[in-house]
Amino acid sequence: MKELIQKSFKEERALFGSDSLKLSGCTFDIGESPLKESSNLELYGCMMRWKYPLWYCENVKVFDSVFTGGSRAGMWYTNNISIENTVIDSPKNFRRCRGVSLTNVSIPDAKETFWSCEDVKLIGVTVCGDYFGMNSKDIEASELKLSGNYSFDGAKSLTLKNSVLVTKDAFWNSENVKVYDSWISGEYLGWNSKNLYFENCTVESLQGLCYIDNLVMRNCRLLDTTLAFEYSSVDADVKGEVGSVFNPSSGRIKADRIAELIIEKGKVEAFKTVIDCDDIGARLEKPVWH
Repeated sequence: MKELIQKSFKEERALFGSDSLKLSGCTFDIGESPLKESSNLELYGCMMRWKYPLWYCENVKVFDSVFTGGSRAGMWYTNNISIENTVIDSPKNFRRCRGVSLTNVSIPDAKETFWSCEDVKLIGVTVCGDYFGMNSKDIEASELKLSGNYSFDGAKSLTLKNSVLVTKDAFWNSENVKVYDSWISGEYLGWNSKNLYFENCTVESLQGLCYIDNLVMRNCRLLDTTLAFEYSSVDADVKGEVGSVFNPSSGRIKADRIAELIIEKGKVEAFKTVIDCDDIGARLEKPVWH
């Protein structure tokens, strides 16, 4: 494997089509697509300052590096890429990539990142930006810290563990999502999804967990969560209080307390949902909109 040490590159396609190349302490400045269509790359302590550095690449390893704000849309159509201990401070990264592994990576400007990707593993990743993970599938994430709305829209086969998400409209249109030991805050959580599973989670949401086909919750807490479960088929085991339950379509809801149970006549068939709760504060036929 050829090695380049502390080199600076400023021209477009500077190392286009390279194979079996090790880069240590190198800087890629002005000049688009410096490593486009390259394969079998190893980058150590490198800096990417310009657009499209790793497009159409295969078998890439990146360690202890920095992608600055100028390196937007850095990784598209690239397969088998692993990145560790790195800051990626640019938006629109990872589009239509397959086989992506990130460990201890910070993405402070993650707008429109991880779209239509497959086979993704995220460990100890911190993300800030809207529309993260749209239409991606086969994702495993642990210790993910995400701040940004509309995350994982259209995602399929997603597993999250020990994570914190502050995100409005998360998991919309998703399928086969499993979340364990995590904390999620955001309005309108999970709408129009299918097979959404939460275990040992804390959720805070307004009008969350609605329009879901097969929602399962095990040993979860719903903090300040109101107008939940509208038109959802539910199997929920909730610890503590639910602010309000609104027009569930079918299933079973078990909770220590439900402050308001709202069932509108003609909207749902109440007998299809079993409410297992000995403490219901009020039973209403219409919600109070604020």
